[in-house]
Amino acid sequence: MLTEFKNKFFFAIIAFFLSVNFANVQAESQTAKQVVETFQAELLAVMQQGKELGFQGRYKKLDTAIAKSHDLTKIARIVIGREWAKLNEAQQQELVDVFTRLSIAAYAYNFKEFSGESFKFEAEEETTRGGVIVHTYLLIPDDKDVKFDYMLKKKGESWRIINIIANGVSDLALKRSEYTSILKADGFDALITKISEKIDNYAKQ
Repeated sequence: MLTEFKNKFFFAIIAFFLSVNFANVQAESQTAKQVVETFQAELLAVMQQGKELGFQGRYKKLDTAIAKSHDLTKIARIVIGREWAKLNEAQQQELVDVFTRLSIAAYAYNFKEFSGESFKFEAEEETTRGGVIVHTYLLIPDDKDVKFDYMLKKKGESWRIINIIANGVSDLALKRSEYTSILKADGFDALITKISEKIDNYAKQ
């Protein structure tokens, strides 16, 4: 009887690790399009529960979704450009952390209600630098559609979003223009304070 129990326990453990490894392989083998579509599906699910969840609830759910689909370290480095090399390791990590919280807070604020929206895939193209751009539309009932172009690069074996262009406006370009000017003019601490204020404002609205 004891031997039978041990065998069952052993095979249960093996099955668990196989399922975890299979899930990891699935996540790693997603195409750029699949990464975008998975993120968009999670975004719509949060929107559908937006009022019930509240800001903190949406933030918590989007935290995981964004971590799986975005390369926030790379985004932070691109945003401040050459200034990144001037920061010490602790400052770099602090910037990535606060920028991650800003990204999640912005999504939690901007995608808080659902009115029948849906995403539509349009096309996918490779860039000359080994990246991929996934062209999609956010379809909004009784309103103009919003074009979302997702730029992705490989991080290890996985594709990750590094920029989103909404109706031709690059989120990365907007942030780079604003944040590099603050960093150069007022310093690192002032930049962290500014970003933290934005996060607080999103949470209050």
